[in-house]
Amino acid sequence: MAIGKNYLDHATEMGSKPPEHVMVFTKNPASLVGDGDAIRIPAICRSNGPQVDWEGELAVIIGRDCKDVSVDDALKFVSGYAVANDVSARWWQLKGSGGQFCRGKSFDSFCPMSAPIPASSVPDPQSLRIVTRVNGTIMQDAGTDGMVFGVARIVSELSQGTTILAGTVILTGTPAGVGAGRTPPVFLKHGDLVEVSILGVGNLRNPVIEE
Repeated sequence: MAIGKNYLDHATEMGSKPPEHVMVFTKNPASLVGDGDAIRIPAICRSNGPQVDWEGELAVIIGRDCKDVSVDDALKFVSGYAVANDVSARWWQLKGSGGQFCRGKSFDSFCPMSAPIPASSVPDPQSLRIVTRVNGTIMQDAGTDGMVFGVARIVSELSQGTTILAGTVILTGTPAGVGAGRTPPVFLKHGDLVEVSILGVGNLRNPVIEE
């Protein structure tokens, strides 16, 4: 599961207002790859011009089934945290799928994620810093205190009326600095290297290959 527009500065750079409610979409579990694996741009993403973008994010791993949990209790259901990259094909996200984000964010290899660390190693998930580099250049550098909805609120909201199964991964949104928000836009291409780091959580390093 993943959360959209969860940083005010990212919503602004994309030309929209932050959501009033938690904005949720899903990513195909088959999109998951690990640290060092390649982000593979599929041929289907070439037909509408360069469009594949990076989104450095904090990932939350749910350790046991939860439903209707309160904000105060929500973090008790979190077993770990990881570094993630919500790779996004912008045309497919915004135009090619009827306004639904899922397909543009679910192509194979579009969810690189580091090995998770125990939740006990992160005293406060809202006091972390996300840094994303492309070919060594810093593109994103922001604190998780900039989230519109914090981790506890996200878990609580998603659990209302719905069982979140143990093992579920929740990507918590990305800060400003994505390629689509730049003038001119910058998108990933064959030979690029994307690195996302969150101090105290881990590092993620993925080369880009055009299929």
